[in-house]
Amino acid sequence: MKPHVHRPRVEAGRGRIETILEAPFPGNERKEHDVNVNVNREPMEVEEKDPTVRSLLSDKNLPDKSIVVAINGEVVRREEWDERRIEAGDEVEIVHAVAGGSAGGSDELVIAGESFSSRLFLGTGKYEDFETMNKALERSGTEMVTVAIRYMDLSGERSVLHELDLSRYRLLPNTAGAYTAEQAIRMAHLAREATNTNWLKLEVIGDQRTLWPDTAATVEATKALVEDGFVVLPYTSPDLVAALRLEEAGAATVMPLASPIGSGQGMPDWTSVRRIAERISVPVVVDAGIGVPSEAALSMELGADAVLVNTAIAKADDPAAMAEAMKLGVEAGRLSRLSGRMTASEAAVPSSPTKGVPA
Repeated sequence: MKPHVHRPRVEAGRGRIETILEAPFPGNERKEHDVNVNVNREPMEVEEKDPTVRSLLSDKNLPDKSIVVAINGEVVRREEWDERRIEAGDEVEIVHAVAGGSAGGSDELVIAGESFSSRLFLGTGKYEDFETMNKALERSGTEMVTVAIRYMDLSGERSVLHELDLSRYRLLPNTAGAYTAEQAIRMAHLAREATNTNWLKLEVIGDQRTLWPDTAATVEATKALVEDGFVVLPYTSPDLVAALRLEEAGAATVMPLASPIGSGQGMPDWTSVRRIAERISVPVVVDAGIGVPSEAALSMELGADAVLVNTAIAKADDPAAMAEAMKLGVEAGRLSRLSGRMTASEAAVPSSPTKGVPA
């Protein structure tokens, strides 16, 4: 008799997560060294002594990319899969993100197991006041905002955290202003305590004039912070090798710049961004330098998964209107990417039939 196969769905973060492990009810005779566990809420006997996360995935022919494994509610980092043992009675969850189309045609972005409907992230700096900032956030439809960590003004300056609706936005504290890996790591720990989140936009600057990132120091800090339990979203140059090293270091995304921070120069090196988007398996977020919505749209058309914008909105004549324009630009670029553009031709190709033209 063919064993029953169950494909349950579980909820995680802001969006759906669909289990990808087919977990048949045990039907074979139990062996002496079988380990009884629950996998995706179904009982299972693992026919291996001292199984590991890696061996379980291998036994079930599951991919080792774009999935998340948790044991007893605790996410197991990828680098621990070879060593982490599965004990009898463990609750094992193996999930991946639904990329859209399977439930109402949604197209959600998933970062570190958390889903986002909006692919536009916003910074909170450079606005004239908090009221203007909040209007822009509202019009943008964003679900994630960056905040910087700075020494307090002891005269009583009000924190941006008091002005944000934290039920609507995921905070992404950043290490802006760090010039060494050690400084960035120290700022990251302060940020985690101040904001109560382990998500972090990592910035390690290598040149003060251009604010160009120090990629070697960024990779070094990423490794250390991932090991310490952070979800790291690193800001980097549009360099493919640097992006690959960050992915290997455990980064949850790779965030190549379009052009220098706050410059509004757009994306002069768009081929490098496309190259990164084609090679990197974690989400690619274009960060810094976007000036107008058409550049946000171009980022998405090149294959980026999201964009992060601050100055172009905060310094617009009408920040709220520009925030909405950026939202529409991101949506248009994403839809264009999913639609598949026509093949370019060196010669003109008439749209109307060439046969039967009146003399």
